[in-house]
Amino acid sequence: MTKRLGEILIERGKLDAANLERALRVQEADTGERIGAILIRAGMTAERDVAEALSEQFGLPLAMVADYPEFPLLEERIAARFLKHSRVLPLRESEDQLVLAMVDPQDEFVIKAFGLLTHRAITTRLAVPSEMEAAFERLYGSGKSSMDQIVGEVETREDESGNEDLQQLKDMASEAPIIRLVSLIISHALEARASDIHIEPFENRLIVRYRVDGVMHEVESPPRRFSAAVISRIKIMASLDIAERRLPQDGRMKLRIQGKEIDLRVSTIPTMHGESVVMRILDKSGTALDFVTLGFDADVLQRFMDVLMQPHGILLVTGPTGSGKTTTLYTALDKLNNPDLKILTVEDPVEYQMEGINQIQVKPQIGLTFANALRSIVRQDPDVIMIGEIRDLETAQIAVQSALTGHMVLSTLHTNDAASTVNRLLDMGMDDYLLTSTVNGILAQRLVRTLCTQCRQGHPALPEVVEEMQLKRYTNADPVMLYRPVGCDHCSGTGYMGRVSILEMLVMSDAIRSMVMRHVTAGEIRQQAITDGMQTMYENGLRKAVAGVTTIEEVLRVTREE
Repeated sequence: MTKRLGEILIERGKLDAANLERALRVQEADTGERIGAILIRAGMTAERDVAEALSEQFGLPLAMVADYPEFPLLEERIAARFLKHSRVLPLRESEDQLVLAMVDPQDEFVIKAFGLLTHRAITTRLAVPSEMEAAFERLYGSGKSSMDQIVGEVETREDESGNEDLQQLKDMASEAPIIRLVSLIISHALEARASDIHIEPFENRLIVRYRVDGVMHEVESPPRRFSAAVISRIKIMASLDIAERRLPQDGRMKLRIQGKEIDLRVSTIPTMHGESVVMRILDKSGTALDFVTLGFDADVLQRFMDVLMQPHGILLVTGPTGSGKTTTLYTALDKLNNPDLKILTVEDPVEYQMEGINQIQVKPQIGLTFANALRSIVRQDPDVIMIGEIRDLETAQIAVQSALTGHMVLSTLHTNDAASTVNRLLDMGMDDYLLTSTVNGILAQRLVRTLCTQCRQGHPALPEVVEEMQLKRYTNADPVMLYRPVGCDHCSGTGYMGRVSILEMLVMSDAIRSMVMRHVTAGEIRQQAITDGMQTMYENGLRKAVAGVTTIEEVLRVTREE
């Protein structure tokens, strides 16, 4: 018996039973619209997720973007109007076969019509509606993109001098085309797996860029004259003051797009030619709180968990901005989170809300700083305290006092590697005897792009590379294989898909504590940590490169061997 669409989506974790029940009630009360269309229209699940579930249900392969032809097929024999109405496009033809992409592959009338017209066997592929519409527009339409079409609807009322009054800005930002334009920018960013959206006004143009896997990509942008309306729309959505354009502002918005609950952290800052906006996409469903998925090898994970499970002390996670420190800490909290422990966090900002954990948002403008919040929460009798970041000596001292009084403290710090963290804390003014008494372990990390498993290409490593990097330590294979990015539809032609951590875990041994008391250099501490069994980030990265997870170039991009 064929599984129902809803069952498949629930099994795949793309839909919950309550939303399915709601959609079924709408289907019964309404016109009998297909359940997949209702789910997409209500934002309960993504269009591609429905298409992939239908592909499993019908046993039909999906039509990929690359499958659509460069030029229209059978153009002189089939009217474009019929193709559009029937939601079908010919993909390729041979002497005895015609392959069709169909949004509804159960439409027997269309299949018979093509069979009678061409006298060929008809093979069908399931089409993702938006991809077919884009292909149809390219082959038969005006060639305009969705953004061009929306822009064409907007009345050009904006004053080029940039002196729009407040009411005019509100009116423009509330127009349906501007609302759709902002939604399009955000939904395209989600489709591209972007972590950040940058909207930057310059003298003659407005630039929209997405950060995908840590690398910036410029995308299609609205005309410069819409910058004030687009930015005002975003500020309204984030509950910011649209009249204030001279000072930086921070806000937050919650949206439901493509069936996902998305939080966006919004930051605006005044520039020479208007306000620059950055939106950080916080996709809860896209964040795996799992150490193995994050890139923890068995030996690193064992050392990390040994420190994490201690009853008191400080565990630090270090690295530059955007290196995955917060995600690692949330994964650690997720592991600790059970009814036996009281967990409190002080964050700026709270990136992900976690059930069962008391999270405090820092508000410096009203005096609620890291240090002030920490003084109060110690009196709340917590077992575990997570501090978003140790930024100054005062915060560091309270963290130490908390650890000395029997609390487990987790926090982050901006340093280049694990060993230099010790010197950084001493430079901040922390007493060496307190540091050695409280800090149990330091994890340093970076993020490297992972190769697309669909198109990566293996090749034997050059003998000189094997010798210089001592790659034989990481594999028994002969020759040693490395991998290069190629690019395909699955990874949007980049050759990379997602990111993974490369890590080093320094455990405070007695030998290192003795060295800290003598204020030795970071290099000496690092050598002792390696002697104690620490695998460096560079070595961890090489191990992942030989395993085909990433490339040597990515490892060298984010780290260096000293």
